[in-house]
Amino acid sequence: MKILLLGKNGQVGTELQRTLLPLGTLVAVDRSTADLEKPATLRSVLESHSPDVIVNAAAYTAVDKAETNQEAARAVNGESVAVIAAYAKERDALLVHYSTDYVFDGSKESPYQPADTTNPLSVYGATKRQGEEAIEASGCRFLVFRTSWVFSAHGGNFVKTILRLAKERDALNIVADQHGAPTSAELIADVTALAIAGHRQGLCKSGIYHLTAAGHTTWHGLASHIVARAAANGVALKAAVERIAPIPTDAYPLPAPRPKNSRLDTSALSRALLVQFPDWTVHVNRTVDQLTKLEHSA
Repeated sequence: MKILLLGKNGQVGTELQRTLLPLGTLVAVDRSTADLEKPATLRSVLESHSPDVIVNAAAYTAVDKAETNQEAARAVNGESVAVIAAYAKERDALLVHYSTDYVFDGSKESPYQPADTTNPLSVYGATKRQGEEAIEASGCRFLVFRTSWVFSAHGGNFVKTILRLAKERDALNIVADQHGAPTSAELIADVTALAIAGHRQGLCKSGIYHLTAAGHTTWHGLASHIVARAAANGVALKAAVERIAPIPTDAYPLPAPRPKNSRLDTSALSRALLVQFPDWTVHVNRTVDQLTKLEHSA
């Protein structure tokens, strides 16, 4: 089985290079080879590799910049995905793609089901939904994984930002009325490999699935957990847990609106793969430990 991974240098792409290797022959490329801002160039890239499985971990993820850079966001998250899906249909290749909690408006009181009505609040969310719709319309075999609050030990993310700010500032103000499940790129990559294998065995049918860690918290809860774990690891911090203040979303305005409820129901994927997703604290702890140990060894 030939696997083509797009977006190899992102948080999820980096982890996928580890988990996809046992499944077949892996070719991993970055933007220099496959630039999703240029949809017209992708066909030749796909044809040159002729993959059996295409894993698209590339995306335009600058949520706030997308509000003013709409053309680039649409090209990467929508138009290029349509090109990839059309190719997958023609060649009967499996397309694996990643989407987001931002396709929902966050007004639901309970966790979102995959079939729930979407209503993105932001350009980013709208373009990610555009990509989902293109895949569904193509008729290709596909696995779309919606996830949330992604972090890892590499790349830019909330965990690394909080560790940096807690060293620089005496106090932090963190939003406390948005709810979601912090999900590690490591977990996403592990489950992706299981799902591809499961699809080949008929266990994981084509469709949209929700893939997040279990449980949920707020950004304030996540920040407090990160700081507490780092302090327990002996990291010198200016902002202790008690110096992290909860604030409402409207006290920290951003260009792109965020869904208040980002909780996603993962039961369909759990049943299909016969797996249980770990609580969000498990991988947060692993990541904080990794980052703080790297710091101490530097």
